[in-house]
Amino acid sequence: MSTEFVLRGEYIQLDQLLKAAGLCGTGGEAHQAVAAGEVRVDGAVEGRKRAKLRAGQTVSFHGEVVHIKAAE
Repeated sequence: MSTEFVLRGEYIQLDQLLKAAGLCGTGGEAHQAVAAGEVRVDGAVEGRKRAKLRAGQTVSFHGEVVHIKAAE
């Protein structure tokens, strides 16, 4: 499934996005998913739980895809 996330600032941290998009229930779950190599950013495995994500990037996790979009 594919969804859009509207960014309300310059960036959002990966762990925060996973929670805000409803892909993880807690920050701890988000950290574990990233540490386990289950999260991809723009097609590559991302190991930094606080990676700064900006508009135009795509995050994939367990079959879900989130496209980050700038606020208009």
